[in-house]
This record gives sequence, C-alpha cells and structure tokens, in this order.
Amino acid sequence: MHLRHLSVADFRSYHGAEVPLSPGITTLLGRNGQGKTNLVEAAGYVASLASHRVASDAPLVRHGAESAIVRAAVVREGRESIVELEIVPGRSNRARLNKSPVTRPRDVLGTLRTVLFAPEDLALVKGDPGERRRFLDDLLVARQPRWAGVRSDYDKTLKQRNALLRSGQHLWRSGGRRVPEHRLVPGETLEDARAAAEATLGVWDDQLARVGAALTYARLRLLRDLGPHLAQAYATISDADTAVTATYRSSLEGPFAEAVAAGEVPDQDEVYAATLAVLRDRRREEQERGVTLVGPHRDEVVLGLGELPAKGYASHGESWSIALAMRLGSFHLLRQDVGTDPVLVLDDVFAELDAGRRERLAQLVSDCEQVLITAAVAEDVPAWLTGRGRILDVADGTVTPREHEHSAGE
Repeated sequence: MHLRHLSVADFRSYHGAEVPLSPGITTLLGRNGQGKTNLVEAAGYVASLASHRVASDAPLVRHGAESAIVRAAVVREGRESIVELEIVPGRSNRARLNKSPVTRPRDVLGTLRTVLFAPEDLALVKGDPGERRRFLDDLLVARQPRWAGVRSDYDKTLKQRNALLRSGQHLWRSGGRRVPEHRLVPGETLEDARAAAEATLGVWDDQLARVGAALTYARLRLLRDLGPHLAQAYATISDADTAVTATYRSSLEGPFAEAVAAGEVPDQDEVYAATLAVLRDRRREEQERGVTLVGPHRDEVVLGLGELPAKGYASHGESWSIALAMRLGSFHLLRQDVGTDPVLVLDDVFAELDAGRRERLAQLVSDCEQVLITAAVAEDVPAWLTGRGRILDVADGTVTPREHEHSAGE
C-alpha cells in the first residue's frame, strides 16, 4: 500500500498544496514551521479520521476558511482508490470514496492504513493511561475498521449512563431524608423514584457490559498479538538485553483482573459476566459519586522494562525506544495481518535519537513499501537512507521535488 498523491485545501497553514508521492522513502525537508508536519498529519487523518496533534478538528481548518479538504490517492495491490474528506468544524464532516459520497466518514476507514510516529508519542510511555488506551483502540481500528463503531457505541453508552448517575444523585445521597418535592414527579414517592432509576440503570448496565466486553476482549487479543512484535522492535532499536512488556490492568479487579494481568484472554461472555458482577458490587459507590467507575475507559496498559514499570523508571533514551517500538510493533502486526505494508510516517523522529538509534531505525524501515519522513535538516537522517529515495523541499506552503543528486545504490 502506498500514497500516490496527497492534496490539501485550507488545511492548517495551507491554502492549497499538491504533493506527488511514490513507493519507497520520501523525505520532506524544511525549517520548523514551514508545514512539513501538516502534510503528514493530513495523511494520518485520511487513515484514522483524527489528528495525532489535537483532539478536535477545528485547528485543522485554516484561519478564515469554513472547511478544509484532504484528498488522497491510495494504491493497494495495483488498484487505486481516491478518498476525499471535508472537515467542517461544528458540523458533520463529509467523505467521498472514488467520487461517491459515503453514508458516514468512518466508511472510508481501511482504505489507507498508516503508522505514524511523532515526538508526541513519548506520552505513550510518560503520559496518563488515556494515551495508552487510545493507542490500543486506534490500532484496533487500523486492524479492523469495524471497531470504530464499537468505540463510538461504548462512548455513547458511557455518556448516557454517567448522565443518569448524575441526575439521580439526589435520590441516593438523601438516605432516609425527604427529597424536595420539586425533584419528584407529582404524586411520586421517593421509593417510586428510586425504583424507576434503578430499573433504568439496570438497562444501561447491561448495555455498558455488552459493548464494554466486546472492546475489552478485542484489546486483550490485540495486546497478546502485539507483544512479540513490541519486544522484538525494542530489542533491535535499543540494542539492549532488557525486555519490554505490556500488561493489561483491568478496572474489574479481583480474580478476573489477576487472570488478565497474567496474560490470559477470557472469552467475551466471561468479560460480560465479570463486568455486570462488578457493576452490581460498586453500584452504590457509583450512584453516590455520579460517575461510572468500571469498564474499558478505566483500564490501563502497564509498560514494563525488565522488572520495573517503564513510567518513572525508564531513562529518556529508553522511553524513546519503547515508544518507537510500540509504533514499529504496530507496523509489523498490520503487515502480518493485512499482507501489505501500511504507510510508515516518521515525523521529526530522527532528530530526537542518538546516532546508534538513528542507524538502527533506518535499517528497520529500509524495506518498507512507503516511508514518509519529515526533518528540519538533511543531516538528521542517515545519508544512505535519504540517498535511496526522494526529497521534497517544504517552504512557505510550497512543496518542491528536489533533483536528486544521489544514485539509488549510494
């Protein structure tokens, strides 16, 4: 799989840009602030419908414009597909596949697969648990796009359940005291109100447990499959004997959580039953606090370096190696699953690595079908790597192919 062409209009700093691409290694060179990362961000958006830099779409639209357009020509096994996305802040985005509108933007997921590594990925090791949950869920969608719908369903269910818990707090905190009449339906007793709230909460418990079990089960299988690729990538990049591991820590606690932490993957029905049981056990606490305390949104992925947790113990260089290994492990897992390479994007990565890690990374990516690299100066990237591919100069919103002075063998 590779990108043949990338086009943007009113995206970030660009009024418009046309970027011709080809298989192999392409390096986008330019000083900081010239728009290199904006281009690879656009490619990543086509693949995931999200930015690796910001949580919302509004910053992606050029100041003063009403919307942005990103268009990508993707070649896979000799067949070309055109994906076009219109990003409209405050409204629903629109998407086309091969010039035909699709019902939902997420229907284009899977047309392009990318694995993108950027300086922000250091948060995968040093950041809060949400960073690692998002990493897993994004990889799930890249592996099988249908998981985008499951994620969306879970988020909606969680939001509804939390709203119910908050709206009913006055019922549970009142104890045996009288609830003000204006908080009850006319003619309704406190016992009636509590019974109705309990019944409604039971419905949402079942929905949360079902969708949450599907997501948790998928995450556990993914982590099991990713583990060997992660360990191998870290060993190669770091050139060290210390092993890196990734362990799932479930919010369900008890024997279930212990089994999961030991690497077991219970079936989906077991996860569902365990989730319902813990929801029942913690119901009163959730009612009093007005928030859901159990489920995949509360789970954690614990990265280990040898016998110690990576967070707080790994050095800066080790943290970089772990984060990079997570992305390269993802790349090899997707390559194994799909049978074709995703597009690998290295956004300003080489500048952050020492000479040894730069060289080992370059060796690792040299056989990928397509690699997009951004760098402020050519010296950041091993010369033999840039010498094998194309260089695009990026300056003031203009992308210019450079006449290559090296032969492919140099």
